[in-house]
Amino acid sequence: MSDTSAGQVALDFVHVHVPPTDGAETRTMLLLHGTGGNERDLLDLGAAIAPGARLLGVRGQVLESGMPRFFRRLAEGVFDEADIVRRATDLTAFLPAAAAAYGFDPAQVVALGYSNGANIAAAVVLLHPGVLSGAILLRSMVPLAPSHAPEPRRTPVLIVNGRVDPIIPRANAERLVTLLRGAGADVTMHWEPTAHGLTPADVVVARTWLAGQRPAA
Repeated sequence: MSDTSAGQVALDFVHVHVPPTDGAETRTMLLLHGTGGNERDLLDLGAAIAPGARLLGVRGQVLESGMPRFFRRLAEGVFDEADIVRRATDLTAFLPAAAAAYGFDPAQVVALGYSNGANIAAAVVLLHPGVLSGAILLRSMVPLAPSHAPEPRRTPVLIVNGRVDPIIPRANAERLVTLLRGAGADVTMHWEPTAHGLTPADVVVARTWLAGQRPAA
């Protein structure tokens, strides 16, 4: 991971960019960390799930007790929905600016998010359908229910959650599946016999799923 460049492109998002190492891989993996993480947290995970792909790690702009997040929460599992709308819009606007700066196709961006990062990626799919060409949501829950039905897009989405996750009730994850499918997303739901932390099995599931998805035309 030595060939990296860190900086700021638009809207003051701190990020890190890793150019692709496989000329045949046209997708860019948008890496979105969990609470307390940073733009580099998911670089190894992204490389394991999408070998050779371009990696774009982004740091959340909200601080909670000094820990970066992508949007504010009022309590555990209780989110500031107005802030989610704002932050999802900001992240959406960041992508074409980053694409222009680094020379990638903004129509070929797949989000890979963990926990809070997965939730903001889900919000982008719900609020701005078509911006992402796909999304891998690891330990995700409902970020918000859109106030209006967006134009349906067949965005492929993989959700991988833990059966014994103390943070995300199963019913909440299932509601997220319903919301995403209502927005037209093509959702695959996968359950692992684990809690909120990631395991090697998550890599296998996500890599297999991504390999089966065709890059956007």
